[in-house]
Amino acid sequence: MLSKPDFNLTGKVAFVTGASRGIGQAIAEAYAAAGAKVVLASRKQEALDAVAEKIKANGGQALAVAAHTGSTEAIEQAVQKATETFGGIDIVVNNAATNPHFGPVLTAEESHWQKILDVNVQGYFRVVKVCAPIMKERGGGKVINIASVAGLSPGPMMGVYSVSKAAVLMLTQVLALELAPDNIQVNAIAPGFIKTRFSQAIWGNPQLNEMVTRSIPQRRMAEPEELTGIALYLASPASSFTTGAVFVVDGGQMIGRAIEM
Repeated sequence: MLSKPDFNLTGKVAFVTGASRGIGQAIAEAYAAAGAKVVLASRKQEALDAVAEKIKANGGQALAVAAHTGSTEAIEQAVQKATETFGGIDIVVNNAATNPHFGPVLTAEESHWQKILDVNVQGYFRVVKVCAPIMKERGGGKVINIASVAGLSPGPMMGVYSVSKAAVLMLTQVLALELAPDNIQVNAIAPGFIKTRFSQAIWGNPQLNEMVTRSIPQRRMAEPEELTGIALYLASPASSFTTGAVFVVDGGQMIGRAIEM
Protein backbone atom coordinates (compact mmCIF):
# COMPACT_ATOMS: atom_id res chain seq x y z
CA MET A 1 0.00 0.00 0.00
CA LEU A 2 1.37 3.39 -0.97
CA SER A 3 1.94 5.86 1.83
CA LYS A 4 0.37 9.31 1.70
CA PRO A 5 2.83 12.12 0.81
CA ASP A 6 3.75 14.19 3.86
CA PHE A 7 3.28 17.93 3.35
CA ASN A 8 3.07 18.73 7.06
CA LEU A 9 5.54 21.35 8.32
CA THR A 10 4.66 21.10 12.00
CA GLY A 11 7.77 21.60 14.13
CA LYS A 12 9.75 23.14 11.26
CA VAL A 13 11.16 26.67 11.18
CA ALA A 14 11.17 28.53 7.85
CA PHE A 15 13.32 31.59 7.11
CA VAL A 16 11.77 33.54 4.21
CA THR A 17 13.44 36.58 2.63
CA GLY A 18 11.50 39.24 0.77
CA ALA A 19 8.55 38.23 2.94
CA SER A 20 6.87 41.60 3.31
CA ARG A 21 4.73 41.22 0.19
CA GLY A 22 4.12 39.30 -3.03
CA ILE A 23 5.61 35.84 -3.49
CA GLY A 24 7.49 35.87 -0.18
CA GLN A 25 4.40 36.78 1.80
CA ALA A 26 2.26 34.15 0.06
CA ILE A 27 4.82 31.40 0.72
CA ALA A 28 5.26 32.44 4.36
CA GLU A 29 1.51 32.36 4.92
CA ALA A 30 1.24 28.94 3.27
CA TYR A 31 4.04 27.53 5.42
CA ALA A 32 2.44 28.89 8.59
CA ALA A 33 -0.86 27.30 7.59
CA ALA A 34 1.00 23.99 7.14
CA GLY A 35 2.31 24.22 10.71
CA ALA A 36 5.71 25.89 10.35
CA LYS A 37 7.05 28.66 12.54
CA VAL A 38 7.90 31.38 10.07
CA VAL A 39 10.70 33.95 10.24
CA LEU A 40 9.91 36.89 7.98
CA ALA A 41 12.90 38.84 6.68
CA SER A 42 12.95 41.96 4.52
CA ARG A 43 14.24 45.51 4.66
CA LYS A 44 11.24 47.27 6.21
CA GLN A 45 10.13 46.28 9.70
CA GLU A 46 6.69 47.90 9.49
CA ALA A 47 5.66 45.90 6.41
CA LEU A 48 6.95 42.68 7.98
CA ASP A 49 5.03 43.36 11.19
CA ALA A 50 1.79 43.59 9.20
CA VAL A 51 2.40 40.18 7.61
CA ALA A 52 3.35 38.66 10.97
CA GLU A 53 0.17 39.96 12.58
CA LYS A 54 -1.91 38.48 9.77
CA ILE A 55 -0.27 35.08 10.24
CA LYS A 56 -0.79 35.21 14.00
CA ALA A 57 -4.42 36.24 13.55
CA ASN A 58 -4.91 33.05 11.52
CA GLY A 59 -3.41 30.92 14.28
CA GLY A 60 0.17 30.72 13.00
CA GLN A 61 3.51 31.60 14.54
CA ALA A 62 5.69 34.30 12.98
CA LEU A 63 8.71 36.43 13.80
CA ALA A 64 9.39 39.61 11.82
CA VAL A 65 13.05 40.61 11.53
CA ALA A 66 14.24 43.48 9.34
CA ALA A 67 17.39 42.43 7.48
CA HIS A 68 19.01 43.36 4.17
CA THR A 69 20.45 40.35 2.35
CA GLY A 70 23.23 42.58 1.03
CA SER A 71 24.77 42.45 4.52
CA THR A 72 26.17 39.24 6.00
CA GLU A 73 26.09 40.85 9.44
CA ALA A 74 22.39 41.68 9.10
CA ILE A 75 21.63 38.10 8.02
CA GLU A 76 23.63 36.68 10.92
CA GLN A 77 21.74 38.86 13.39
CA ALA A 78 18.38 37.87 11.91
CA VAL A 79 19.26 34.17 11.97
CA GLN A 80 20.51 34.45 15.55
CA LYS A 81 17.22 36.02 16.60
CA ALA A 82 15.35 33.27 14.75
CA THR A 83 17.26 30.51 16.50
CA GLU A 84 16.84 32.19 19.89
CA THR A 85 13.09 32.45 19.33
CA PHE A 86 12.28 29.19 17.55
CA GLY A 87 15.33 26.99 18.22
CA GLY A 88 16.81 26.74 14.73
CA ILE A 89 16.10 26.83 11.01
CA ASP A 90 14.95 23.96 8.79
CA ILE A 91 13.76 25.71 5.63
CA VAL A 92 15.20 28.65 3.71
CA VAL A 93 13.32 30.51 0.99
CA ASN A 94 15.54 32.92 -0.92
CA ASN A 95 13.12 35.34 -2.49
CA ALA A 96 14.50 38.87 -2.00
CA ALA A 97 15.34 40.41 -5.37
CA THR A 98 15.81 43.71 -7.14
CA ASN A 99 15.91 45.04 -10.69
CA PRO A 100 16.83 48.74 -10.92
CA HIS A 101 17.51 48.56 -14.67
CA PHE A 102 14.84 48.16 -17.38
CA GLY A 103 16.07 48.48 -20.95
CA PRO A 104 18.68 47.12 -23.39
CA VAL A 105 21.51 45.42 -21.52
CA LEU A 106 24.17 47.71 -22.98
CA THR A 107 22.43 50.74 -21.44
CA ALA A 108 23.03 49.30 -17.96
CA GLU A 109 25.57 50.97 -15.72
CA GLU A 110 28.10 49.04 -13.67
CA SER A 111 26.19 50.11 -10.56
CA HIS A 112 23.11 48.29 -11.91
CA TRP A 113 25.13 45.09 -12.35
CA GLN A 114 26.62 45.38 -8.88
CA LYS A 115 23.26 45.96 -7.19
CA ILE A 116 21.38 43.23 -9.06
CA LEU A 117 24.07 40.56 -8.66
CA ASP A 118 24.70 41.49 -5.03
CA VAL A 119 21.05 41.06 -4.01
CA ASN A 120 19.82 38.43 -6.46
CA VAL A 121 22.82 36.09 -6.36
CA GLN A 122 25.24 36.91 -3.57
CA GLY A 123 22.34 37.58 -1.23
CA TYR A 124 21.09 34.03 -1.76
CA PHE A 125 24.60 32.71 -1.15
CA ARG A 126 24.94 34.71 2.07
CA VAL A 127 21.68 33.39 3.51
CA VAL A 128 22.51 29.76 2.76
CA LYS A 129 26.05 30.12 4.09
CA VAL A 130 24.71 31.33 7.43
CA CYS A 131 21.81 28.88 7.65
CA ALA A 132 23.35 25.65 6.29
CA PRO A 133 25.41 24.81 9.42
CA ILE A 134 22.29 25.19 11.56
CA MET A 135 20.28 22.96 9.24
CA LYS A 136 23.05 20.36 9.24
CA GLU A 137 23.04 20.27 13.04
CA ARG A 138 19.29 19.60 12.95
CA GLY A 139 19.73 16.63 10.61
CA GLY A 140 19.04 18.32 7.28
CA GLY A 141 16.86 20.90 5.66
CA LYS A 142 15.44 22.54 2.58
CA VAL A 143 16.53 25.49 0.46
CA ILE A 144 14.14 26.95 -2.09
CA ASN A 145 15.62 29.60 -4.39
CA ILE A 146 13.15 31.77 -6.26
CA ALA A 147 14.58 32.18 -9.75
CA SER A 148 12.62 33.17 -12.89
CA VAL A 149 11.87 32.03 -16.41
CA ALA A 150 14.07 35.01 -17.30
CA GLY A 151 16.96 32.83 -16.16
CA LEU A 152 16.02 30.23 -18.77
CA SER A 153 15.23 32.58 -21.65
CA PRO A 154 16.10 36.30 -21.82
CA GLY A 155 13.41 38.55 -20.43
CA PRO A 156 12.59 41.53 -22.67
CA MET A 157 14.40 44.66 -21.46
CA MET A 158 15.61 42.71 -18.42
CA GLY A 159 19.05 41.56 -19.54
CA VAL A 160 20.96 42.04 -16.29
CA TYR A 161 18.11 40.56 -14.27
CA SER A 162 18.06 37.57 -16.61
CA VAL A 163 21.77 37.00 -16.10
CA SER A 164 21.30 37.13 -12.33
CA LYS A 165 18.50 34.57 -12.41
CA ALA A 166 20.52 32.27 -14.66
CA ALA A 167 23.21 32.47 -11.98
CA VAL A 168 20.62 31.52 -9.34
CA LEU A 169 19.86 28.34 -11.28
CA MET A 170 23.53 27.33 -11.36
CA LEU A 171 23.97 28.29 -7.70
CA THR A 172 21.03 26.00 -6.92
CA GLN A 173 22.69 23.06 -8.65
CA VAL A 174 26.07 23.71 -7.02
CA LEU A 175 24.54 23.94 -3.56
CA ALA A 176 22.41 20.85 -4.18
CA LEU A 177 25.52 18.86 -5.04
CA GLU A 178 27.61 20.12 -2.16
CA LEU A 179 24.92 19.95 0.54
CA ALA A 180 23.45 16.56 -0.40
CA PRO A 181 25.70 14.70 2.09
CA ASP A 182 24.19 16.87 4.84
CA ASN A 183 20.64 15.87 3.86
CA ILE A 184 19.89 19.40 2.66
CA GLN A 185 17.82 19.52 -0.52
CA VAL A 186 18.22 22.61 -2.70
CA ASN A 187 15.78 23.41 -5.49
CA ALA A 188 14.61 26.40 -7.50
CA ILE A 189 11.24 27.72 -8.59
CA ALA A 190 11.24 29.65 -11.86
CA PRO A 191 8.04 31.71 -11.98
CA GLY A 192 6.72 33.35 -15.09
CA PHE A 193 4.88 36.65 -14.81
CA ILE A 194 3.37 37.02 -11.34
CA LYS A 195 1.11 39.94 -10.50
CA THR A 196 3.07 41.65 -7.73
CA ARG A 197 4.38 45.14 -7.04
CA PHE A 198 7.70 43.98 -8.50
CA SER A 199 6.06 43.44 -11.91
CA GLN A 200 3.78 46.48 -11.76
CA ALA A 201 5.75 48.26 -14.48
CA ILE A 202 4.42 45.58 -16.82
CA TRP A 203 0.85 44.86 -15.70
CA GLY A 204 0.29 48.53 -14.92
CA ASN A 205 1.03 49.43 -18.56
CA PRO A 206 -1.88 48.34 -20.81
CA GLN A 207 0.31 47.85 -23.89
CA LEU A 208 3.01 45.88 -22.07
CA ASN A 209 0.38 43.88 -20.20
CA GLU A 210 -1.32 42.89 -23.46
CA MET A 211 2.01 41.88 -25.03
CA VAL A 212 2.95 39.76 -22.02
CA THR A 213 -0.39 38.03 -21.54
CA ARG A 214 -0.53 37.26 -25.25
CA SER A 215 2.70 35.26 -24.80
CA ILE A 216 1.16 33.13 -22.04
CA PRO A 217 -1.09 30.26 -23.19
CA GLN A 218 -3.32 30.78 -20.14
CA ARG A 219 -3.61 34.44 -21.20
CA ARG A 220 -3.07 35.89 -17.74
CA MET A 221 -0.49 36.54 -15.06
CA ALA A 222 -0.45 34.38 -11.95
CA GLU A 223 -1.34 35.44 -8.45
CA PRO A 224 1.42 34.90 -5.84
CA GLU A 225 -0.68 32.21 -4.13
CA GLU A 226 -0.37 30.04 -7.23
CA LEU A 227 3.28 29.38 -6.37
CA THR A 228 2.59 28.11 -2.88
CA GLY A 229 1.77 24.53 -3.88
CA ILE A 230 5.19 23.81 -5.34
CA ALA A 231 6.85 25.82 -2.54
CA LEU A 232 5.10 23.64 0.05
CA TYR A 233 6.16 20.45 -1.72
CA LEU A 234 9.81 21.56 -1.81
CA ALA A 235 9.77 22.49 1.88
CA SER A 236 8.08 19.30 3.05
CA PRO A 237 9.19 15.70 3.65
CA ALA A 238 7.41 14.81 0.39
CA SER A 239 10.42 16.14 -1.58
CA SER A 240 13.06 14.14 0.31
CA PHE A 241 14.61 12.78 -2.92
CA THR A 242 14.23 15.96 -4.98
CA THR A 243 17.29 18.17 -5.23
CA GLY A 244 19.03 20.32 -7.83
CA ALA A 245 15.78 20.69 -9.78
CA VAL A 246 14.13 23.71 -11.37
CA PHE A 247 10.34 23.91 -11.31
CA VAL A 248 8.83 26.23 -13.92
CA VAL A 249 5.49 27.81 -12.99
CA ASP A 250 4.59 30.07 -15.90
CA GLY A 251 1.15 29.24 -17.31
CA GLY A 252 2.84 27.62 -20.31
CA GLN A 253 4.86 30.70 -21.27
CA MET A 254 8.01 28.78 -22.16
CA ILE A 255 6.21 26.28 -24.39
CA GLY A 256 4.13 29.10 -25.82
CA ARG A 257 7.32 30.69 -27.13
CA ALA A 258 8.24 27.43 -28.81
CA ILE A 259 4.85 27.31 -30.54
CA GLU A 260 5.23 30.87 -31.83
CA MET A 261 8.62 30.16 -33.43
